[in-house]
Amino acid sequence: MQRFRIGAITDEFSQDLVVAVGAMRELGMKGAELRMIGGRNIMDLTDSEIDSAVAILRDNGLQVVSIASPLLKCTMPKAPELDARFEHLRFASDHKWDDQPQLADRAFEIALRTGAKIVRVFSCWRVVRPEEVFERVVDSLQDLSDRAEKHGLIIGLENEPSCNIATAQETASILAAIDHPNLQLVWDPANAYISGENPFPGGYKLLDTSRVAHVHAKDCTLEDHKPVWEPLGEGDLDWQGQIDALAEDGYEGFIHLDTHWEGPGGDRLEGSRICTRNLRKLIEATAL
Repeated sequence: MQRFRIGAITDEFSQDLVVAVGAMRELGMKGAELRMIGGRNIMDLTDSEIDSAVAILRDNGLQVVSIASPLLKCTMPKAPELDARFEHLRFASDHKWDDQPQLADRAFEIALRTGAKIVRVFSCWRVVRPEEVFERVVDSLQDLSDRAEKHGLIIGLENEPSCNIATAQETASILAAIDHPNLQLVWDPANAYISGENPFPGGYKLLDTSRVAHVHAKDCTLEDHKPVWEPLGEGDLDWQGQIDALAEDGYEGFIHLDTHWEGPGGDRLEGSRICTRNLRKLIEATAL
């Protein structure tokens, strides 16, 4: 039996959910994360469209693990200027600071409708002096966590290079500042690496691993401090060491593919298939 359950953000396979889910099922995946379907952000789908998507997933033996929302992927007002080094990946979503309360309401509605337990969030677009907005990020995440608690949901903060919480060190600080059971971490080692940190073993050792609710898997090298996406396990990250450490720490969540690599000849579907096979091999090789 495989040590970890695996899944993926469905649009990393295809914007066509039927195509994505077929490939995911064939590869033995059990979990799905919803971000975009048919070129549209999950926040913009109607209830009936979401119900249809869930039916497709369940018919193929996949559960919705997380809603990959764009919450707090926005510019914080009255803050230092944005750090221009990082690309803002929006995934067909462009919400403002004032939109966040309504966006959170909709994200919670979708999570409850789909059965997802995790709502992924961020920490606002990164500014040149992120320490100056730290307390405001704390306040925003505290509020989201309080609201999520009422629904029995987890706020999954993803460390993201283009946002104010990017490295494991920054993540450890924010988790220490918010001692809330409904605030947990979506740990993405590649994102920490792009942010200038050695994510494993150095960065990972800084984390309270009991608060890792979800893990994203992708791989890259760096050229002029910019990521060059690679097949999982073939870039600079020590994925075998990271997976072994998750096993040793008793991690019980999913590992989800967040491919990013364009695949051979630009074939993203085949690229995600290759990365999934590589992920399975890494998991099978773990000593625990």
